[in-house]
Amino acid sequence: IFVLNKIDQITIEELDIIDSIPHHVPISAAHGWNFEALLEMIWQYANMIRIYTKPRGQIPDYTSPVILHANSPTMEDFCNRLHRGILGQFKYAWVWGSSVRHQPQRVG
Repeated sequence: IFVLNKIDQITIEELDIIDSIPHHVPISAAHGWNFEALLEMIWQYANMIRIYTKPRGQIPDYTSPVILHANSPTMEDFCNRLHRGILGQFKYAWVWGSSVRHQPQRVG
């Protein structure tokens, strides 16, 4: 990923030329411009996913997701990310999202 800083100091024509560069994100650190696009591109290129936990009867915790690689996220990887000893106690989990056939789907 090419991060091009100081886009606040160039013209629109120069920005159009820069736009032809592949794998780039123009930002302005001084003004805080385009940081959201940079963060989104980092997530996309790192090929990682966020998994939000939801205790039974409570709302999901959107403040601290569990981060896994998107190549082959398994329930074993998820349990080991939380705690090494939890895998032996794990029975099943309910999963929502685009990766399941039914909303929710029981896995594990």
